[in-house]
Amino acid sequence: MADAVTSQTLMDGERLAIMKFTNISDGTGETAVTKVTASSLTASGSGKACSGVIVNKITSVCHGMEVRMYWDATTDVPFFLSTVNTNYENDFSKIGGIQNNSGTGKNGNIVFSTADASAGDTYTVVLEMIKTYA
Repeated sequence: MADAVTSQTLMDGERLAIMKFTNISDGTGETAVTKVTASSLTASGSGKACSGVIVNKITSVCHGMEVRMYWDATTDVPFFLSTVNTNYENDFSKIGGIQNNSGTGKNGNIVFSTADASAGDTYTVVLEMIKTYA
């Protein structure tokens, strides 16, 4: 059996993308699961493909497990940790958002891993992202 997970695009405009992710765990958890694939987001009005995102806001609720968010690269780079039994509403817009600072193999994607997951543990994460174009 596997965790019951959902990924939902709430908005995918030229500048912003908002996505919601949920997990109801069976105890197996997730390891480096791609949640945001930049190239799959809607292209710009001039036809340029989305090459990455800047995380502007993170809203998360975790019950019983934690969610680790990473920039996908040859060696994934962590950028946010939502800890066990917490509710977070973080607005990074005043500092220009969380920039992707990964190096070799950087592809603009975001991956999640969970820790300490037991059967029945849950998370909900909403990411508001500013899209970037090559």
